Parts: sequence; structure tokens; C-alpha cells
Amino acid sequence: MSKQLMEVVLPRLARPLYKHLERFQTGKLNEAQFTERFESLLQRQHQWLSRRGISAARAAIAIHAAVLVLSMPGLRAEAGDANLPLEVIEHRAVREAALDVASSYGLSEHRIAHTIACLVAKYGD
Repeated sequence: MSKQLMEVVLPRLARPLYKHLERFQTGKLNEAQFTERFESLLQRQHQWLSRRGISAARAAIAIHAAVLVLSMPGLRAEAGDANLPLEVIEHRAVREAALDVASSYGLSEHRIAHTIACLVAKYGD
């Protein structure tokens, strides 16, 4: 792939995610349906990347980072509700994502957290 991985993953996740989110917010989907569709979307994205030669771990890192970038408005709202700096909430989210990837692929949680944080910083607003 000639483009940066995140530049491919972000738009492929954003469009369907926002459609599902809009249907959830208007009451057309309940929380369980939204979660099921979101998980299915992530799995399809992971499979799509794998078919294009991206390693499973690299795909998982990119997908987790893209989800965090797309979740920035929610993270900001959470920070405001908790009266905490955005960086605290963002750090927690990055650590949770890194733990998930590390436990699934047997990689260094610290190194994955650093990679995800760098991607979020580069592609987040």
C-alpha cells in the first residue's frame, strides 16, 4: 500500500461508523445492535487489511488508533464530565487499546501504547 495505513483505515471506518452512530442516536438502533454492528465493522476492516498483506498486529494497532481518533469528541465530553484534562482520558484510552493489542498478539504493551499515541497525535484534530 502506497498510502499511510491510517490514511486508508480512517475513512473506511468513519463513514459506516457515523452512519451506525446516527442510527443509534435517532433510536433506530439500540446499544446492543450498535455494539454488534461496530464490532462487525472492525472485524471486516481487519480482514480487509489482512487480505492486502498487512500483518494482523499492525492492522489491529491501526484500527485501534483510528477508533481513538474518531472517538475524540466522546473523549472530550468524558473529560469535561469528569472535570479532567483531555490528556488523562486520552492516555487511559490509549493504554486500554494497547493492552488489548498486546494481549492478543503477545507484543510489548508499552511499545504499542507509544505507537498508538503517536498515530492519535498525528491524525487527531
